[in-house]
Amino acid sequence: MTQLGFGLLSLFLSLNATVPDQIERAFLQNSPRLLYALLSPDQAVAVSLPAPISFSDQLSNEQAFFLFQKIFRTHTTFEFFPAPGGLRSARAGRYVFKARWSFLNKNGNQDVFQIFFLIQARPGAARIADFWKIAEIKAEKLY
Repeated sequence: MTQLGFGLLSLFLSLNATVPDQIERAFLQNSPRLLYALLSPDQAVAVSLPAPISFSDQLSNEQAFFLFQKIFRTHTTFEFFPAPGGLRSARAGRYVFKARWSFLNKNGNQDVFQIFFLIQARPGAARIADFWKIAEIKAEKLY
């Protein structure tokens, strides 16, 4: 029983230490490739982003890659940082990572979003790096 507890603790710590950092790096570097590595190859990801991006749909990991490639080309990240207490447990095996994302739009003006990433365990993952995957990306415009 103790080994199971340590195993679960190590899985949570791997989530806490790596996934939020990889998401932050992907946005700060405007890199859809880094974000793609966090998407499940066998499950659609729900993406919902308000204006000026205005997009909402279920996407494969490849479709999400091309969507964020287009977004990062036209909406250059100005800042991205986790909200205080930004990683919270949603329910068994699921966590929500909350951050602030601001970017420069096509007109050179700054837009600010509060963005949420639903992160869930992927049973059957061969490596610990493949265990946590993004299941949903949702944002709300702050101002």
